[in-house]
Amino acid sequence: MADSPLTMLDIAKRNGHDAIAGIIDEVSVSHPEVSGQMFVGSSLVQVPGVGAARTIMGRQYKTLIRTGLPSVGFRNANDGTDATKSSHEERLVETYIMSPNWWADKAVADSSEDGWESVMAEEADAHLEGAISTLGSQFYYGRANGGDTAGSPGLMDVYDSTNMEVDAGGSTALSSVWFVKFGPKYVQWVFGQGGAMSPTDVTLQRVTGSNSKELTAYFQEMTLYPGLQCKSLRASCRIKNLGTDAGKGLTDDLLGSALSKYTPGIRPDAIFMTTRSREQLRASRTATNTTGLPAPTPDNFEGIPIAVTGSITESES
Repeated sequence: MADSPLTMLDIAKRNGHDAIAGIIDEVSVSHPEVSGQMFVGSSLVQVPGVGAARTIMGRQYKTLIRTGLPSVGFRNANDGTDATKSSHEERLVETYIMSPNWWADKAVADSSEDGWESVMAEEADAHLEGAISTLGSQFYYGRANGGDTAGSPGLMDVYDSTNMEVDAGGSTALSSVWFVKFGPKYVQWVFGQGGAMSPTDVTLQRVTGSNSKELTAYFQEMTLYPGLQCKSLRASCRIKNLGTDAGKGLTDDLLGSALSKYTPGIRPDAIFMTTRSREQLRASRTATNTTGLPAPTPDNFEGIPIAVTGSITESES
């Protein structure tokens, strides 16, 4: 299937999952790296490229990643040249199983004034929100850095920590800021099995209660197959060790240093950070404001949108 500039929200809408699309829409501002929606100023907008995704029919595929450019030079008249080529590496992109399930005691759900259907719908909402939250965390922390070891690799697992990293030097309550370039050649979500994410029908089942004895319950589950493709080492840049120590918060100088890591022609689509980092950036600008007024809350840096996310922690090691 051809690469497509979709988001998780787009996939849900395309597959006719109206209820799921509504939930994704509601939680999108907390996890913009998943949904592709974010606040710019005070407006919720769909930012092109942010949270880019594609679907595949199976659960994995191979992709060819260029690791080096060919050597190309000049020649003299009447001289020939040697044939050269790029160096490539074949990598396997995989999707992983995520299968939240939920149940409600039939006797309790039947006694609800809104009916058992409402009880199960609320549980479905909660579990899908939980799934999106997990995907947001996995996007950054991956398998070896505090994410879920059964899930996909994240940016922490694959970014170029030698050439695409800036150290803020903090030591307490640490956090990171990420510059990310999305798209088929860079970073994008991959959803297997054609983007499947439909809940099953509600069934009655015998389940084990908190006292280890069985009861009859309404039961439902949903399976989706998310993965993350990172096709270029130049796709993401991290500002690490942002803390609460004096002078160790986010500044324009740090953002400028991170942006300078990108080669000409590659411009990141978004800058992901916590609310604290955004406030540190705003406060750093206040000190040099010629009008003496507080600096406004920043929503971009050099025209690149700032996306505040709940997926980055402030307790990184």
